[in-house]
Amino acid sequence: MRKIDIALNTKAALGECPRWDEKTQVLYWTDINRCQLHRFDPVANQDEYLTFKEEIGCFSLRPYGGFILGMRSGFYLTSGWHTQIEKICDPEVHLKQNRLNDGRCDAAGRFFCGSYYAPKDESAANLWQLNTELEANLVYDNLLTVNGIGFSPDNTTFYYSNSPKHTIYQCDYNIKTGAVSNRRVFHEFPIGQGRPDGCAIDINGNYWSALFEGGRIVKLNPKGKILEEIPTPIHCPSMVAFGGPDLQTLFITSAGERPDTELAIYPHSGCLFTMQVDTPGMIEHRFFM
Repeated sequence: MRKIDIALNTKAALGECPRWDEKTQVLYWTDINRCQLHRFDPVANQDEYLTFKEEIGCFSLRPYGGFILGMRSGFYLTSGWHTQIEKICDPEVHLKQNRLNDGRCDAAGRFFCGSYYAPKDESAANLWQLNTELEANLVYDNLLTVNGIGFSPDNTTFYYSNSPKHTIYQCDYNIKTGAVSNRRVFHEFPIGQGRPDGCAIDINGNYWSALFEGGRIVKLNPKGKILEEIPTPIHCPSMVAFGGPDLQTLFITSAGERPDTELAIYPHSGCLFTMQVDTPGMIEHRFFM
């Protein structure tokens, strides 16, 4: 059985989007419900954060510092840690109950980002691509909550999940044009056993998914077959990321803003965890500018 350790004994309301910076050897992550972007140094065991005026669902690093941010009111850029944010656009300005949620860059520097529709009484969330001309183009609509965005190591396959539907999708991907096509079901989980949330993909193309309200991490091969299920010490793991000097440390974020009955059983909910793995992950692609 794999050993999962507490890396940071914190109480995140909704820890998400862990992202390893191979240049500085630190882990960035968000606490969405507290509107925070964190920077964690695992060697020094130090964590610091920035607080914004609205929720930050996801981000990617930029080549020379700073971030592309997916926030409640759209896409933003920063040039560094303590710098002003600059708005790019808000493709969902007309959807007042939506916020941007999960996102990741492709190898060409495009930023793919999906949204979250809180009421969940209709399919009002969307999947967007912010291209290198800073234009937001719709990829898919009629979704509930977009999560699990990822790319295969050879850049020919695109993944995302529609979490409330318990389904991960796999699509063909053209890295030259950014075109997504041929959507099909990659894996569908049984209702009531956890929803596929954030993901990471290792160098062999295996898809690692955090199952929110499922209490486990699932490793699937490129054909969607479950290779391994790893129980977690929390009920709501939210996302995973490969990090560490050899990219063989799996960081796991979690949700701590949960019912008291759940917290009594899982007192470490909201913490940041680590687990050692045998196969390295991939270095995260950065936004093009």
